[in-house]
Amino acid sequence: MNYSCLPNDDGTLKGSKRMSTTVGMDVDWTPSPLPHEGEEQIAARKEEWLKKVPEMVLSKKDALGLLMLERSASKGFHLVFRRREELSQEDNLRWASDLLGVEYDKGAKDITRVFFTTTEAELIYLDDAIFRQTPSQLPLQGESSHSQELQHTTPLTHREGKGEGLPGEGLPGEGLPFPTHYHGIPFKDIVKKYWEVNNNGFEPTQGDRDTLTYQLACDLRHICGRNFEWLDQVIPCYDGFPIEEKRAKIKSALSSEFNGFPIRLRNVLNSLTPDPSPKGEGSSYTDDEEINAPAPLPLGGLGLKRLPQGIRDSIDAVGPALAMPVVTAVCPCIGTLATGVTLDVHGQKKGLNLISYIAGDFASGKGGIDPVVEAWMSEIVALDKMYQMQEDEWRAKKRAAKNKKEQPEEPKLPVRCLTLNNTVANLAERLANTEGKHAFSFTPEADTVAQKWKSTMSDFSVMLRQSYDGTKYEREARSADAVNVHIEKLLWNVCMCGTPDALYRVVSNYTDGFQSRIAVARTPDNTFAPLEDKPPVLTDRQRERIQQVAHLLPLMYGEVVLPKLEAKGREWVERIRLETMKNDDRTRARQRFRVCVTAQRMTCCLMLCKVCETLIQKHGLSGAEAKLKQQPNLWKEMLLKAQTPTMMEAYDVIADSLLENALYFFRDRIENAFLSRDYAGGMHGERQKRGKNDSIFERLDIQFTFEQAMQHSVVVKGANVTHNTVRQMLKNWRKQGLVVLEEDGNYRKL
Repeated sequence: MNYSCLPNDDGTLKGSKRMSTTVGMDVDWTPSPLPHEGEEQIAARKEEWLKKVPEMVLSKKDALGLLMLERSASKGFHLVFRRREELSQEDNLRWASDLLGVEYDKGAKDITRVFFTTTEAELIYLDDAIFRQTPSQLPLQGESSHSQELQHTTPLTHREGKGEGLPGEGLPGEGLPFPTHYHGIPFKDIVKKYWEVNNNGFEPTQGDRDTLTYQLACDLRHICGRNFEWLDQVIPCYDGFPIEEKRAKIKSALSSEFNGFPIRLRNVLNSLTPDPSPKGEGSSYTDDEEINAPAPLPLGGLGLKRLPQGIRDSIDAVGPALAMPVVTAVCPCIGTLATGVTLDVHGQKKGLNLISYIAGDFASGKGGIDPVVEAWMSEIVALDKMYQMQEDEWRAKKRAAKNKKEQPEEPKLPVRCLTLNNTVANLAERLANTEGKHAFSFTPEADTVAQKWKSTMSDFSVMLRQSYDGTKYEREARSADAVNVHIEKLLWNVCMCGTPDALYRVVSNYTDGFQSRIAVARTPDNTFAPLEDKPPVLTDRQRERIQQVAHLLPLMYGEVVLPKLEAKGREWVERIRLETMKNDDRTRARQRFRVCVTAQRMTCCLMLCKVCETLIQKHGLSGAEAKLKQQPNLWKEMLLKAQTPTMMEAYDVIADSLLENALYFFRDRIENAFLSRDYAGGMHGERQKRGKNDSIFERLDIQFTFEQAMQHSVVVKGANVTHNTVRQMLKNWRKQGLVVLEEDGNYRKL
């Protein structure tokens, strides 16, 4: 029997080019000899393997698309599974081998390879669908388009189980034309609206038609009966797309994993039909649809392909495991490049001012972020080098004129990439000369800050806090030679990488608001991870795509209000508020305020990249640049459309990650700082409510017993509370004049 191809017209297999919709795979036992192992031990190992393989294959039959499993005459196994149309014959075998963890016979990888069948006693699993053999829709190299057209005339069926369209039987009423409307809405209108909602109104072009046609087919299969011919009728060929390639994408979509009704398609249908039940402002999907959204990938809840150009390439350059760290690192770069963009958050219009810290142990992969940041900032760095050359010329002239009466005037050059290995005065002077644009600082070693600013860490903290808020910064000195600085709006984005230990040296005060302004990301624990064969690196193509986006960002100027993003931020803040009220988690509750603002700014950065990507795909880089110059408000209109469910999902992922990391690194230190006797918050002379003991105090009645105090302590602090802890708490309350011990042994609040 042959399962991988169909014979020629004369019945022969030699030279056959017609792949079938199934793949035959030969698995033989090829043991690697162990030291001092005899024939009996080898035979025992083989018997164990023969028992294990069927269990392993049958446990993954749905994922594999298994159609047949039998013992072979050589005491191995024959498998037949559904072909992944987007993969070649050998890639299909390799994919199945990786899925099952068994090696395929490298000598039986050709499509014309035959298997000699065994007896019924050797047959382990069989699906009758194996006998409905038809040609694959994906032609082999050299196959004529005419033969492909003939293959397409074969009717298709619904696959049992997952419902994927497969060759065999047609829809009920086959031969009749497929419906052209869905609930009264023409499919033509649905497809047109689909691109308006999900691609800013742009239809697929040569650069993205493969990906977007596949995406469209994945979504439309839910309303087209999961039928190939129906989808082929509905989906057009975009921008000269060959019909064979379009059909290959449809087949690939039909064989991909089935998910719930997609949010993208639901939003399209919602926009084409009147909605009888009002939803929240800015919301176009329900909670149930959010739950049924496609399973997420690298950025916590986002598939890599759903992220915009530049961001996607940055993650590719470091690997999916470092997705959040690299996004947290490049967002300050994007905010610096888009220096003219002002975002309205909670009614306050501020720039995309961001401070980030990437925390990870040594050899945890932080170094891979360095070239990505350099790629984003390459244009500004090149401009700064020109300015630095002018400064070097001035220094040379000044040295030459050292003893002369007339000294060359010092140039005030707008250098924007500033080293953190600097003094307060020099840095302040540099920040004053950026011509109202964002400055940027990056250090791969945060200890540079801890060492250089050790005695002036408070100055560093103040400058960064004011730069996050974009407020006025002034510095005056009496000496005529000293630096005097007057900055109307301090704009300075900073990214630091370092160990957690260095993080605590940079952030040493936990009550002044510096900590809450920093976006912290953690690298994953790779202590026991195997060494990768091909670790990810920044390629020339990725660098070019990043630089394309970076080139367009400085062309965007103006204020923008994003109502859906604002609504999402308020929704997140309220959710955290309700969660923290349940257990009186004041630390987490306070962190949510600035985390919300930071997450909105970071999400806006991602959306700006999406706008750039759309313009580049539609017009090319030079055309996109011309469009932004000719139409200064074009980016604002596109940014409003970029408030897609994907970006709203990105906000949740980013906000949850920032909050989690802030509490992971700082919770204990924040709580201890506020409980410390050195902390003097509020009005002097009044006791301030600062900790869990105050929560216990508030829960107790005017008169209470020791047992009641014990019960409420367990509720607030947990089951580890001891009697001694409660006695000490009551003793402290008596000393502070909060309670008095009555004659009957009970307590009364004063």
